[in-house]
Amino acid sequence: MLRLRRIAVRALLLTAASVVAPLAARAQTDEIQVYDASIAEVGVFNITWHNNFTPDGLKVGAFPGAIIPNHSLNGVPEWALGVTPWFEAGLYLPLYSVSEGRGSTLNGFKFRMLFVSPHADQRTFFFGMNFEFSYNAKYWDTHRATSEIRPIFGWHLHPWDIIINPILDNTWTGGVRGLDFAPEMRLAYNFPRSTYAIAAEEYDDYGVIRDFYTPSQQSHQLFAVFDHTSKIVDVEAGIGFGLNNATDKITLKLILSRDLNKPPKN
Repeated sequence: MLRLRRIAVRALLLTAASVVAPLAARAQTDEIQVYDASIAEVGVFNITWHNNFTPDGLKVGAFPGAIIPNHSLNGVPEWALGVTPWFEAGLYLPLYSVSEGRGSTLNGFKFRMLFVSPHADQRTFFFGMNFEFSYNAKYWDTHRATSEIRPIFGWHLHPWDIIINPILDNTWTGGVRGLDFAPEMRLAYNFPRSTYAIAAEEYDDYGVIRDFYTPSQQSHQLFAVFDHTSKIVDVEAGIGFGLNNATDKITLKLILSRDLNKPPKN
């Protein structure tokens, strides 16, 4: 009888692990964007409004008590100031969600420091480094304080752009080996003599460096993206498709951006 109980307990634990394991990948996010090292001009304030909606997502949160991805809306206004030709300061406030079971919530805030090669949009090869520091609500992340280290590099090959952001997320536990590897990539085609572009973007999360997730636990999502620059507002819209069971099946993103204290673009 004792042996049967042990077998039953082990079976229960294995079943629970199979349910929880796919949720080990990246939780909800307020920002779905590949950085291209472009920044606001010196003295210019910019606002970028991020919104993403998951019409078909995971039905269970990434951890107990977490926001449920399915049918959730997440977003944040991003306020930025060009400080020098190579440095931009930013503040994300407020981070918000509208989700099943919780309704409307505020999820914290974050600020960033973005260092880039000056006038990156005019360079063939460009690079930069972004640092973000976050304070999170308990239902947004298991850690109240987190940060992001985002290297940026890429090539403007006219009309093609190739951009890579090999992101390292930091929960301040485990040292260097405790960093989470979550790379992002973008391949874009800019229509000649036009303000339109189309792109393919990939967003991945392999887990912490010391112990990567198994392939079935990793997060992999591919986006089809449309960009348009205008005198009023810059628009980036896309639809993402999960490539495995640990990823939301369908995610929609919309990013609107505008400089606040200079004339509209010609």
